[in-house]
Amino acid sequence: SKPLAVLVPGISEKIITPATMYNDEPTTFNDGSPDGYSPTNNENYIGEITVRRAVESSQNIPFVKMMEQITPKKSIKYMKKMGITSLQDEDESLMLALGGLKKGITPLEMAGAYATIANDGTYIEPTFYTKIENDKGKTVLKSEQKKTKVFSPEVAYVLKQMLKQPVEGEHGTAQI
Repeated sequence: SKPLAVLVPGISEKIITPATMYNDEPTTFNDGSPDGYSPTNNENYIGEITVRRAVESSQNIPFVKMMEQITPKKSIKYMKKMGITSLQDEDESLMLALGGLKKGITPLEMAGAYATIANDGTYIEPTFYTKIENDKGKTVLKSEQKKTKVFSPEVAYVLKQMLKQPVEGEHGTAQI
């Protein structure tokens, strides 16, 4: 959920761009706890990198640094607009950047939220049906899908380009 929790609000609010630099190094964040929050990377730390590179190889530290600037409160506001209903008060923490959610997100809500990017920034409530007809072909029930503009088509374009990086980038973690 890094793209939903961090990239969507960060780019929409003009806090980050694909070229914004972060230092990917061991970091302890002040989260109000006595010891702080010290996430680690799956791989090595690689020093000064762009947001695009952090997305490409899924480096954790830069995403938590981005969340610190965006704030978990603002991130949650965006996630709710994209149909995510399972968020709890305890989720309002820096761990949100790395998907540390109390209850998680259903696959349907996750798909709906990611579809917001594909739909150029408009959230369309997922449904299991569009309409039901009787045996004469008359519509007896039609799905009313809620639509909400969450971010601009320009933001969606930037997100689409960045989300190709794990597959297409030189250091991608999802190469085929």
